[in-house]
Amino acid sequence: MSLPILSLCTFVPLLGALAILVVPKAQSARWIALGTTVVVFALSLLIWANFDNSNPGFQLVEKLDWLGGGISYHMGVDGISMLFVVLTAGLMPFCILASWESIETRVAEYMVAFLVLETMMIGVFCALDLVLFYVLFEGGLIPMFLIIGVWGGKRRVYASFKFFLYTFIGSVLMLLAIMSMYWYTGTTDIVALLENPNFPPHMQTWLWLAFFASFAVKMPMWPVHTWLPDAHVEAPTAGSVILAGILLKMGGYGFLCFSLPMFPSATEMFAPLVFSMSLIAIIYTSLVALAQEDMKKLIAYSSVAHMGFVTMGIFTVNHQGIEGGIFQMLSHGVVSGALFLCVGVVYDRIHTREIAAYGGLVNRMPLYAAFFMVFTLANVGMPGTSGFIGEFLTMLGAFLHNSWLAIFSATGVILSAAYALFLYRRIIFGALVKPSLKTIQDLTPREIALLAPLVIITIGLGIYPKPVFDVTTPAVAKLINDNKTALAMDKAGGKVAIVQKEAAQ
Repeated sequence: MSLPILSLCTFVPLLGALAILVVPKAQSARWIALGTTVVVFALSLLIWANFDNSNPGFQLVEKLDWLGGGISYHMGVDGISMLFVVLTAGLMPFCILASWESIETRVAEYMVAFLVLETMMIGVFCALDLVLFYVLFEGGLIPMFLIIGVWGGKRRVYASFKFFLYTFIGSVLMLLAIMSMYWYTGTTDIVALLENPNFPPHMQTWLWLAFFASFAVKMPMWPVHTWLPDAHVEAPTAGSVILAGILLKMGGYGFLCFSLPMFPSATEMFAPLVFSMSLIAIIYTSLVALAQEDMKKLIAYSSVAHMGFVTMGIFTVNHQGIEGGIFQMLSHGVVSGALFLCVGVVYDRIHTREIAAYGGLVNRMPLYAAFFMVFTLANVGMPGTSGFIGEFLTMLGAFLHNSWLAIFSATGVILSAAYALFLYRRIIFGALVKPSLKTIQDLTPREIALLAPLVIITIGLGIYPKPVFDVTTPAVAKLINDNKTALAMDKAGGKVAIVQKEAAQ
């Protein structure tokens, strides 16, 4: 396309933020933010409509001189990143609608923060230059820090600083790695680095660890996951939706974009470490979720467990595992976002997230109980929902890599059923005995409009996932082939070096 559609999709939210600053009235800010996010979602669908599924490379590429010295403004999407652009743009209108009544103070500033955050998130998935990627990757910390710290709960300052420090410290190491890559190759162009990943194995080790430090915190992987429950509990509902739906996925996307294709030898060497951390996350955080008394905290620990399936699938470096990891991230973005919206519905009425404060809601809120049931079953991985597809494929990929890996990870599916159904039973079923619940009202038309599309997507992708796989399959096949080719070259180079050393001796 002659239209710079990726730049439009990325930077239109900033125009919306500017318009809100010009007209800072609360109701105007809400409508401008909603209109802007709907326009951006339409642009993301236009990107999908103009995407060639048969082409595994980067498409809709835009490139301009930026900072000089080989550092350029370079944008493009492939079969993996394009879907995350659509997911990000698709979730944002739900976040604005979810905040329509619950956010009453500093409404204009809140909407500006969300629109700036949208620019940063979409830009991360479109960036094809390391410096541009890093600027956008880190830039997203600022609006999210403000969203938690200003509009969060009682411990919002503690949670926001913990979130910022954890993610920022990890990313500083990534910045050092990016500088090393630039000094070694003379370019920060991601396409050029993917086409010729010529880093020697000893250098790959340090580069892989530096990127891993950033992406593992972002996922978050065990044991650097402790910031997530605090951030979720204190964040407003829409903040939790975007945190679980998009920000966590940046870590998985980073592994797919950098770790596997650029550092193949280090990926092979550290894969057992990743598998171990993933299994601990799947089992340990599921057990921790069982012990939670706060709804948001339970879902937050559930997110860590589900991201364990993602990292396990990605590092099997086989087609089923990577496809499953990508699908699991997309599914989790919808399902976890919907679960946090469901928590927000009852929190807006009762103003508590304690599980013990509820019970018997089906008697007063049958429609809510039906919506909540769909998302709970999807979180468990029930066949017929999107959650099943991703978990099944990641475990199949794990089985093809190592059968014991699949056996241990399968315990996470059992535990997820335990904590998810435990939560649902305690909240929805039983006698309606608590006085505060006897006058509670069922879903409003606005809340139905929020949750109904997510139900359709959850069931639709569970029954017919082909539209996603049509996009991802060529890109995943290319990723695996590039990884194997680069790994073979590394091993061949290592053998040559050994022969040369022996000959010299």
